[in-house]
Amino acid sequence: MKYMLIMRADDTTMGQFQDVDMEQMLEIVGGFNEQLISAGVLLAAEGLDPAPGVVVDHSGETPLVTDGPYGETKELFGGFYLLDVASEQEAVEWAKRMPMAGPGMKTEIRRVTTIDEFPQDNPWIKKEKAWREETGQL
Repeated sequence: MKYMLIMRADDTTMGQFQDVDMEQMLEIVGGFNEQLISAGVLLAAEGLDPAPGVVVDHSGETPLVTDGPYGETKELFGGFYLLDVASEQEAVEWAKRMPMAGPGMKTEIRRVTTIDEFPQDNPWIKKEKAWREETGQL
């Protein structure tokens, strides 16, 4: 099963890591990533630029595009891991070992649905499944 570990931090947590040397941070995070790779559970991992992004609000008749912030929240999404693990509990165990964690940082864990969970006779699902097979995703 696939799970996404979404790293969330508040301003206090982000401030704690501003002075951390980049080489030191890469050593710490790289070590954790190597554990995930060795365990055979890492599918993807990416960080997100802390600069404000763009928000597309679909509340009105036409989408409204505004500069960030991401939303009405005091937390920032810092990045994510995509893991292929046996259970939610295993994803939780990996999240507990997350490096560069501290007060104010949270890791949200969400199961990622797969294409096999949708009606297999639907033409759009068939098209997407074929594309995924062609691109080596299945």
